[in-house]
Amino acid sequence: MNRREMLATATLPYAHRKAAIEAEALPRNLGALLDFAAEGKPEAPALFFFEQVEEPMSYGTLRERVNRLANGLARRGVRKGTHVAVMLPNIEEFPVTWLALARLGAVMIPVNIAYTPRELAYVLDNGDAEFLILHHDYLSTWREIGAFPHPLKEADVFLVGGDSDGRSRWEDLLEGQSVVYEGEDPDIDDLLNIQYTSGTTGFPKGCMLSHRYWLTLGKQNAYRDGLVFERVLASTPFFYMDPQWLMLMAFFRKGTLFVARRQSASRFMDWVRAHRIQFTLMPDVVLKQPPSALDRTHELIRVNVYGLSSGNHGLLEDRFDVSAREAFGMTEIGTGLFMPIEEAGMIGTGSCGIPAPFREAYVADDEGRAVADGQTGELLVRGPGILRGYYKKPEATAAAFFGDWFRTGDLFRRDERGYYYIVGRKKDMIRRAGENIAAHELESVLVAVPEVAEAAVVPVKDDTRGEEVKAYVVLRPGVDRAQALDRLIEHCMRSLAPFKVPRYFAFRSAFEKTASGKISKPSLLAESDDLRAGSFDRSSGTWWPEAAPAES
Repeated sequence: MNRREMLATATLPYAHRKAAIEAEALPRNLGALLDFAAEGKPEAPALFFFEQVEEPMSYGTLRERVNRLANGLARRGVRKGTHVAVMLPNIEEFPVTWLALARLGAVMIPVNIAYTPRELAYVLDNGDAEFLILHHDYLSTWREIGAFPHPLKEADVFLVGGDSDGRSRWEDLLEGQSVVYEGEDPDIDDLLNIQYTSGTTGFPKGCMLSHRYWLTLGKQNAYRDGLVFERVLASTPFFYMDPQWLMLMAFFRKGTLFVARRQSASRFMDWVRAHRIQFTLMPDVVLKQPPSALDRTHELIRVNVYGLSSGNHGLLEDRFDVSAREAFGMTEIGTGLFMPIEEAGMIGTGSCGIPAPFREAYVADDEGRAVADGQTGELLVRGPGILRGYYKKPEATAAAFFGDWFRTGDLFRRDERGYYYIVGRKKDMIRRAGENIAAHELESVLVAVPEVAEAAVVPVKDDTRGEEVKAYVVLRPGVDRAQALDRLIEHCMRSLAPFKVPRYFAFRSAFEKTASGKISKPSLLAESDDLRAGSFDRSSGTWWPEAAPAES
């Protein structure tokens, strides 16, 4: 019996685990969870940003820093319900700030560090940010948004790292503050995050996420397998979902979160071995690394994978001797579905599993009625702690629900045993290297170029990033294509975060339209088995395969 088989049989049946998890009360807020983790062994390691510091931060030190920062923020005017934008890379200050805001009952607005001034301005304005905690490396982005509407003043910005330039500094907020939190505690259903996620209607929508949401997500992952995970690795940015819940997962087990500065396929397994990691999200690009005699030398108990092909799923398990299980989640619902660790027979089936603790699911038609097993429909999910709605977007919130069931926008089917399989997406989205990109936002940027009459953006399959972005453009009469292409690329790079900038560009004299007058994207997708054909590849600076195509 190998390690995977031993782990799969070392736990109670999932139905028993689920019932036990749901029966136990959650902590009253994130601060209470931190207190729970810090009690008894305050010297135990909590966070280790191993590429930047030599020693991990203990639970006792973390709690003291969180309390000092919460007290300092309160003295600067941050209160329960205050919106604070946070634009930081993966450094210790990020989780300390989030936990301090949680202590206060304030609301964090995480900001992608790749955002352009245009995108930052939108989030600050739409999210009603009253303060901004900003890393010095992104000070130029803040300086350039003067032409955009935003509610902040220079005095409302606290700088992390680099020279202060006369601005308030994050570290100054801790000076002279008590290590005991002096304020009132928030309730479990109070708002904690406005987490922006790409939608199908242009700019991202702000998901309103409560303390209950985050505590549910942390507890689901800490206990759902019935196994103990004490050393957890996070290698994606903290302004996304994953490191936030991975940290809470570790807190529930009084374990340690190890945090990388940024994702790296070549160093990933070195991190796993060096820090004796037991749980992590494993990117499939690790399979593209050269095989090593050390591939099976690790202490991993389980890894989460997403959307692996049948062959690659089995290959990953065999090569690394690891229990790799699929899951399905969204910013709006947290973890919705997961594959129990004991279900080794489901490896390579493409199934995302069954409903996670605190979650129910079913597959529905367009009117919200359940479809029969085996039929395709939209996945609907409900449960305590899912998003409260989209911030300042009541129409989008109403459209996202059938009663208390959230409409995921993803097409699924369920088999007769109750396992769910993702079929496709109803939403006009592109998923590039883990980033959700709304096609409509990119199209709005493209048509803002005076030379462009119409534009359509579609995904192109890519072995490394899952999907790449392709832009189809109809130019206005008399416009030179070569000059227009340079202008388009320059405009996109100036207006969009790097991960959103289209890689491929193609020109059309006209688009096929639907009966309602919309561009027919299925027609574009059906033009070729290889959508790179006839496109300019921005990465290589050449036309695919070699020469610019004739006008179609």
